[in-house]
Amino acid sequence: MQYAPENNGIAIEPPDLHHTAYYVNRELSWINFNQRVLEEALDKNAHPLLERVKFISIFSLNLDEYFMIRVAGIEDQYEAGIQDKTVDGLTPLEQLEQIRMRILLQLHQRNDCFYNDLIPALADRGIEFVRFADLSPEHQEALETYFRQEIYPVLTPLAFDTGHPFPFMSNLSLNLAIELEDEESMAVKFARVKVPSILPRLLQLNTIDAVAFDDDKIRFIWLEDLIENNLGQLFPKMKLNRSHLFRVIRDADIEIEEDEAGDLLETIEQGIRSRRYGKVVRLDISPDMPQHVRNLLMKNLDVTIRNVYEIEGVLGLGCLIDLLKIERPDLKDEPFVPFNRVEEQFGGDIFNAVRTKDQLLYHPYDSFQPVVDFIRHASADPDVLSIKMTLYRVGSKSPIVKALMHAVEQGKQVAVLVELKARFDEENNIGWARALEDVGAHVVYGLPGLKTHSKVVMVVRREQLKLKRYLHFGTGNYNPATAKIYTDYSFFTTSESLANDVSELFNVLTGYSKHKEYHQLLVSPVNTRKKIIELIEREVSLHQRDGSGRIVMKMNALVDGRTIRALYRASSAGVKIDLIVRGICCLKPEIPGISEHIRVISVIGRFLEHSRVYYFHNSGNEELYLGSADLMPRNLDHRVETLFPVLDKSIIRMVKSDFELILLDNVKAWQMHADGTYSKVENQQPEINSQKLFLERASQKKSSYQFNV
Repeated sequence: MQYAPENNGIAIEPPDLHHTAYYVNRELSWINFNQRVLEEALDKNAHPLLERVKFISIFSLNLDEYFMIRVAGIEDQYEAGIQDKTVDGLTPLEQLEQIRMRILLQLHQRNDCFYNDLIPALADRGIEFVRFADLSPEHQEALETYFRQEIYPVLTPLAFDTGHPFPFMSNLSLNLAIELEDEESMAVKFARVKVPSILPRLLQLNTIDAVAFDDDKIRFIWLEDLIENNLGQLFPKMKLNRSHLFRVIRDADIEIEEDEAGDLLETIEQGIRSRRYGKVVRLDISPDMPQHVRNLLMKNLDVTIRNVYEIEGVLGLGCLIDLLKIERPDLKDEPFVPFNRVEEQFGGDIFNAVRTKDQLLYHPYDSFQPVVDFIRHASADPDVLSIKMTLYRVGSKSPIVKALMHAVEQGKQVAVLVELKARFDEENNIGWARALEDVGAHVVYGLPGLKTHSKVVMVVRREQLKLKRYLHFGTGNYNPATAKIYTDYSFFTTSESLANDVSELFNVLTGYSKHKEYHQLLVSPVNTRKKIIELIEREVSLHQRDGSGRIVMKMNALVDGRTIRALYRASSAGVKIDLIVRGICCLKPEIPGISEHIRVISVIGRFLEHSRVYYFHNSGNEELYLGSADLMPRNLDHRVETLFPVLDKSIIRMVKSDFELILLDNVKAWQMHADGTYSKVENQQPEINSQKLFLERASQKKSSYQFNV
């Protein structure tokens, strides 16, 4: 469908919406997102001190995963000689070059913030990072004793010479390259010592020796600093010339040929083990590492200069998240207790609440406990006959999985789809899958070639001689821990039409059903893209009739080319479009004649914006979908996803008020421009921090209920 305007009665040739000028590179868009995360640490007024340190950690952990998965994939393309260009016209090598240039700049910003801003500010508040060389002899002696007793036994020095092969460096390992000299033969030697990941990177001095370090300050020393200054104990009768820190990041993407995998669980386990051996995609070194040591590492790790990153100071700052364990509430966000509406209104009876009317919860402002209670109560309720559920990420101590196991023990039929391919959660999920199988639950691992990312539960309960199906849909995972820091919706309903669709979906997931028609659910890879584009095009038609067209979409990422082109066409027709995209956005807004009616914002704050919302004005008969799917080819073509309609007008108004508030944010929101860059939203309106206002709203609800009681 083309919407070409006319000029003096002559139709203008519609623009080529496939043109590279209309798209942002996916990889560079992600780097822009991680920059916005870093900005939370750079801004001195954004958060308390330890929360700013947390954002340094999140930025660093994000970057590690980016190299392990995304950069590794582009390196594979380049080495395979693939010259296919991305939607914005870049070859694999051009992407790698731009990635390196931007990441080096970000790492400089990160380190400048950490060393020149955060460390001095923390020291002013009684939290210090110390160097072994700067400590008094008494303190050094205490640390040397600790080293001998607690660290030395764990270390394994590995030589490298004609009789010893180059030692293996595991993924994310931090290492010391050590140059030695034999005092007898004067021969120069090389050895490697791995900084053991089983020990904490940050050692708190007063927990090491409360007598030696008996002041009120909280002081930390880096584990590698302590090891480096005690290497003599590992190499007696050897002269230590120099030691150099380096860090290795490998390709960690698991490739699964499922057609050849007789046992998917075993295949995933093998894939997890193989992560240790993936190709090195980044080698972090200190700038003062001499060239001959660099050459030795580069040759034996098989990397080029493009993969080598010189980084001042500490290598690998993801561990800084551990500083949040410090008992200093004055340096952290104010604690928040979420509002439990089901407890307040229905005495915790989730079945009564859902029977009364559809229930929508907005986490973390609304408590996640009703979701846990839904499974827990179902597992113990004698009237419940069966529970069916999808599990993607649930965490290592899942009360939900324990409730499912209890349900089996109570004689209920329990069928669980456990997604073993949830990246970096594979080990957790393997453990839970085996535990569920051991008690007799029906456990399946999904469909060949597809990840099951859908978040849905169905509980079948006998009520008044009839069976009633209770449903829960989520935009986020069944993980109580992440539900405290991710913004997500939970929706409970007893809708018969949705229950019929969910029953069909589970038949597809657990059996051989090839069901392709859903009455209300949008299910990937069956119909999500098709339906979303149809809804966009309907909005265009209605706008041309009455001028009321409006679309609001909130998601984590917008990458899908066909959907982007549908949005461009809608904008060209005058439909007002607001996109709230936390991370990657390949669409360019504000382009005259193409996307001038599209606004793109990204909100980065205390909580991770994770909910997916798709709203269409529909000439006043508003239509709203929530669910698990972002608008990316992987979500639309290679995953099982669900988007569910919200039909209750009062709930639609609630969600609409939520996203309208987010769209007004001028404190934590970033706006995207036509060139793909972002800037903080700035206007003359009173300050609106949407997450802060949601917290205040939840606290007011809690206070209101307590007052009424």
